[in-house]
Amino acid sequence: MTLELFLLITVVITALAFDFTNGFHDTGNAVATGIASGALKPKTAVTLCATLNLVGAFMSTQVAATVAKDLVVTHLVTLEIMFGGLVGGIIWNLVTWLLGIPSSSSHALIGGVVGAMLAAAGRAGVRWPGLVSKVLIPTVIAVLAATLVATVGTWLVYRLTRDVSPGRTRREFRRGQVFSAALMSLAHGTNDAQKTMGVIFLALITYGAAQTTDIMPPLWVIVSCALAMAAGTYFGGWRVIRTLGKGLVEIESPQGMAAESSSAAIILLSSHFGYSLSTTQVVTGSVLGSGLGKPGATVRWEVARRMATAWLITLPLAGTIGAGTYWLIHSIGGYRGTIAGLILLVGVSALIWLQSRKVPVDHTNVTADWGAHMTDGLEVIAPQPLTPSSPDEVDAEGVGA
Repeated sequence: MTLELFLLITVVITALAFDFTNGFHDTGNAVATGIASGALKPKTAVTLCATLNLVGAFMSTQVAATVAKDLVVTHLVTLEIMFGGLVGGIIWNLVTWLLGIPSSSSHALIGGVVGAMLAAAGRAGVRWPGLVSKVLIPTVIAVLAATLVATVGTWLVYRLTRDVSPGRTRREFRRGQVFSAALMSLAHGTNDAQKTMGVIFLALITYGAAQTTDIMPPLWVIVSCALAMAAGTYFGGWRVIRTLGKGLVEIESPQGMAAESSSAAIILLSSHFGYSLSTTQVVTGSVLGSGLGKPGATVRWEVARRMATAWLITLPLAGTIGAGTYWLIHSIGGYRGTIAGLILLVGVSALIWLQSRKVPVDHTNVTADWGAHMTDGLEVIAPQPLTPSSPDEVDAEGVGA
């Protein structure tokens, strides 16, 4: 096996590993509000999300083309750069997952690749207009739009249902949330799975197994990326689900449906035009809007501040990790350099996983009352059965069965 082929196989496997982390890191985007409001039971929610993420990945390849051709200068890309960028994306995903911060997997990947490219080829290797027009500007616009739409939608929902009994409102909107969560899962698949397809597509172009004139990745790339993301989604990113569902706003069913519907509409529209949005940031904007739009609701601004800080540092820190990994494998060189990069990735990932086991978050405690931080009090939380508090809620609980 030649070194180039070994690197290609390593990049493809690492890309699918990133897709897996993207799946469990971003599960909360689709189902956190449904779980928090009681519309869906946790295990049911992640199963629904995984299935529709898989379907959504086959619906569009516009974002894949953006990642492959519009962010870096294609002829300067090497497999070492792609590998370094993927390591940067994976490690940042795992760090933010450990902390329960719903940061952007999309920006982690893009930051890792851009950082590795800067380390290898300098500023000339990055397509700055594409990065700004296809990633940064659409993200800002989409977050603001999601917040505004969810705020107005939530206000209208509560305004129109003010004469309806609270029990009936919860029951009907919990049923509606099943469909809005399904739409959000489908939208997530159309956008996020495409990013890893774009990375593998770029690796194939670099190796010579695909052409820059090709308009879409090979079928096996689409299938493998869809399956990897669906598998990661099924395992459930409970730590991020907890923050989105309980940490930012105490969500009720009308808020959850408004947030999911506005997020899905914006993400599907961006996927159609090939914009590589952060679905996490769009959903967070919608959840924030659902808190602003509900009369008397409380938004935990300290949690929002931590999220915003993570968003601002994602691109540079993932880029720094990507650049460092590229420097490591390039300076050692050959098979040993690639193996050293793999050891770095596996070692850091194992340490993060072991740290997460100290205070596990799973389907049994994901909806526990929120303290000052994501894991506060979870050491003593025992699983509690769902018990309706009034006759009006009996049917609503059955929705998530």
